[in-house]
Amino acid sequence: MTAPLFRDDAYLRTCEASVVDVNDRGGIVLDRTVFYATSGGQPGDSGFLELDNGTRIALATTVYEIDRATIVHVPAEDQDVPPPGTQIVAHIDWARRYRLMRMHSALHIICAAVETQITGCQIGPDESRIDLNMPEPPDREALAAKIGEAISADYPITTEWITDAELDANPGLVKSMSVSPPRGSGRVRLVRIGEDFDLQPCGGTHVTTTGEIGQIAITKVENKGKQNRRVRLRLVD
Repeated sequence: MTAPLFRDDAYLRTCEASVVDVNDRGGIVLDRTVFYATSGGQPGDSGFLELDNGTRIALATTVYEIDRATIVHVPAEDQDVPPPGTQIVAHIDWARRYRLMRMHSALHIICAAVETQITGCQIGPDESRIDLNMPEPPDREALAAKIGEAISADYPITTEWITDAELDANPGLVKSMSVSPPRGSGRVRLVRIGEDFDLQPCGGTHVTTTGEIGQIAITKVENKGKQNRRVRLRLVD
């Protein structure tokens, strides 16, 4: 089981760790990690592992094993992998991760602004999309204004935990129709924006205030089915 340090502090860029396994596909398992693993529409982190002798092992991405308790660091092609017991320092590609954090928080704002459920999303460092359960597409200018207002308000973004039973008793907290909240430990992580702007289960990484998101541009609003409306956005910088 890998300790997911990113879950409690998304701003950690490095950590010391020990290699506990190398799977049959060459994936590296650590006892603890700052690398976010692909889930919930957010891609896994890239970066590198640094050995005591200064050797760097480039990582292409990070994924979960089927049990979702084990995080696998996937080396780029033609990389030698360290054996179990090796002590390393893990380094994420912080510039990429921070853009993903800003994007992920922006998608939560959109979800709250339109007050509907999410049918899917894909987060990228340059452009992202969110699919919404709506009979008609949202007004592009009105939505952009709501996003801008929430960013300008500089709401705090915090996390809290509830039990599985508490989530079952409050099904309205779940905004996604396609991705189930991360469970398995008996408790579920919630991400809150402001006091009451938005609250929903999420295992992803986020910035600490909406002001950190910066300027967002809606690039397209599309019809993707009878009840599915897709909003595409990018970071202006």
